[in-house]
Amino acid sequence: MSVSDLPRNESTVLRGHEGAVLAARFNGDGNYCLSCGKDRTIRLWNPHRGIHIKTYKSHGREVRDVHVTSDNSKLISCGGDRQIFYWDVATGRVIRKFRGHDSEVNAVKFNEYSSAVSAGYDQSLRAWDCRSHSTEPIQIIDTFSDSVMSVCLTKTEMIAGSVDGTVRTFDIRMGREIVDDLGQPVNCISMSNDGNCILASCLDSTLRLMDRSTGELLQEYKGHTCKSYKLDCCLTNTDAHVTGGSEDGYIYFWDLVDATAVSSFRAHASVSMELAFCILPLIAILELPPYIILPCPERLVRLL
Repeated sequence: MSVSDLPRNESTVLRGHEGAVLAARFNGDGNYCLSCGKDRTIRLWNPHRGIHIKTYKSHGREVRDVHVTSDNSKLISCGGDRQIFYWDVATGRVIRKFRGHDSEVNAVKFNEYSSAVSAGYDQSLRAWDCRSHSTEPIQIIDTFSDSVMSVCLTKTEMIAGSVDGTVRTFDIRMGREIVDDLGQPVNCISMSNDGNCILASCLDSTLRLMDRSTGELLQEYKGHTCKSYKLDCCLTNTDAHVTGGSEDGYIYFWDLVDATAVSSFRAHASVSMELAFCILPLIAILELPPYIILPCPERLVRLL
């Protein structure tokens, strides 16, 4: 992907939330997206046509994160009410509420087996079996010393970033924990599309790229402002560029290899909190530009 292909202009504004939007996520094929926020709702959209499809209501406090299964049939969400909600997409029915966190839940992800892992302010990761009727966690990892802000999953690993300054990898099969200490609070992590690297957003206004196998720090990306808020980061769908939000409302793109800031634009009047880069099938990449969706403090979602 060349610099000229990077998103620069607003394509669509999705309106409907009655409070700040805290997260926005594409589904696997990029045809739909989900948003959630302070109004305690989750909303399903067709972002390319600007259509609101469905609203999911049941949370008692703000919804901080949402994720969808690979077959688009189920949702999982979390937030300030300390519970994990497991939803049926078509009917909007809550299938199950998972309980166990002692405080707010910051992030949640499905793995490919439809189990879920949540990250909480109570300094723990908790794993949930969505196929079981139990509402209790099947595994609890509480080796962190501060809030766990973000989680990524592979077939055999749980990877989490924490305000204690660490990125921890838990190998489920081997029963092994690997700790990489970045020395700065970590508020978001994401994995490269080839699975070889982890990108971490830290509260010293620096994104750090690490080799997953060795823990080696490969590169640092600077120029944005990230000191007080949870700001998302990710790699573009070709792993050629790194992108992240900034507290001044800008979105930044850096060259993966030399860390040069190749593009930036103002997307909001204030904090650009989270990003979701649409990973499209190869044929779609040839026909469509890549898109970014980002939530807003202005009660809307922008498609870029």
